[in-house]
Amino acid sequence: MQTKFGKLFDATELNELRKKFKYVDAQANGKKRVFFDNAGGSLRLIDAEERFHAIDLHPDASEHLNTLALELLDIENKGREDIRTLFNAKHGAIATGYTASQLMMEAVRIVSENVKGTNVVTTCLEHPSSFDAMSMYAEKYGRELRVAKANPITGGIDTEEVISLIDKDTAIVSVMAASNISGHIMDIAAIAKQAKAINPDIIVISDAVQHAPHGTIDPENDGIDVMNFAPYKFFGIRGFALMYISDRVKDWPHHRLLGSPSDNWEIGSPGTANFAAMSAIVDYVCGLGKKAAVQDADRRQLFETGMKRIADHERALLELMLEGTETAPGLRHIPGINVKMDDPDLNKRDLIIGIEFANMDAVKAREELEKRGVVAFERMGNSIYSARMLEQFNSPGVVRMSPLHVNTPEEITFFLNVCAEVAAL
Repeated sequence: MQTKFGKLFDATELNELRKKFKYVDAQANGKKRVFFDNAGGSLRLIDAEERFHAIDLHPDASEHLNTLALELLDIENKGREDIRTLFNAKHGAIATGYTASQLMMEAVRIVSENVKGTNVVTTCLEHPSSFDAMSMYAEKYGRELRVAKANPITGGIDTEEVISLIDKDTAIVSVMAASNISGHIMDIAAIAKQAKAINPDIIVISDAVQHAPHGTIDPENDGIDVMNFAPYKFFGIRGFALMYISDRVKDWPHHRLLGSPSDNWEIGSPGTANFAAMSAIVDYVCGLGKKAAVQDADRRQLFETGMKRIADHERALLELMLEGTETAPGLRHIPGINVKMDDPDLNKRDLIIGIEFANMDAVKAREELEKRGVVAFERMGNSIYSARMLEQFNSPGVVRMSPLHVNTPEEITFFLNVCAEVAAL
């Protein structure tokens, strides 16, 4: 089904895709639910989990030379290739870590230690791992911290707002690829290009944790020097994180074994199982791409086509959530519900919606939704993860809905009817 902004998977294919994920319509105890909290940790791809556990059972170390160790090394290296496919990284280095937040804070520290300039620029919508690190190291190195404000209507950061804060003495600019509270997609390529026209030596950092599961990321093409993402929000495994580092940054002093290459950003014994799980994720997306890609497409082209199909389906679901289905009014049309950060151009949005209920706060609304079978998450003004963002949108708190590309129009109808019921309490 084609909509104004997207295109739904046909019912047969969507049903097959749902079988590839765990707990799509019910939790472990069998209780039915619609899971709309994928921004907090997405539905798990069964193949990624199974490959992880199968490999993780082996005690062999991929750094050794016995037969199975060498087989594990091959799996690991295949995973490294697939991670580069996901980033479209032909150059630069890939860093691994425990969490994307950990990697981001380490990257900001290292960049701050090595750049020249009197000020740094970030935005009010950044995740605390980026914003707080930028704040800490700006203070440590005596640099002015300049913060771009959000557009209260779109829920995003306008390119012009960021560029207005950059001058020839700006050392770093950090702008996330998409907001984890509004879903707005930032034009990071335009920001990077214009920033480097002002100061060619500026280092550009982008948090892609929210955006990576919903659209392609391409830091080299976009002029980004540091970009991270979290596999657990991309159908994968918790406890593993990845970051791209450009040629301009990769050899700067950082924690590594001194006998290893200067651009080695993997510390300690690698977890082969994590790399196997990443290959499963890329395989899955490429499988989606094969159904629509041109003949003889390479792996990156298949991946891009697969991600476009995901984005198309999700934009169609977003449109249904906002405008309604044949049997349920959309969030924009339900009395007692206020859709925040509601950019009408859905091409600039990932599948995230923040709403306020007139009759109750976001905590109570989330509880009432869950009673009726919808799992979402409240972003509240008293949270270190949310306060700075919500202040920009004049909101005490929103219920954040974050579906995934395996959700169906029928689930959207169910969700909308539940929202209407809660709004009428």
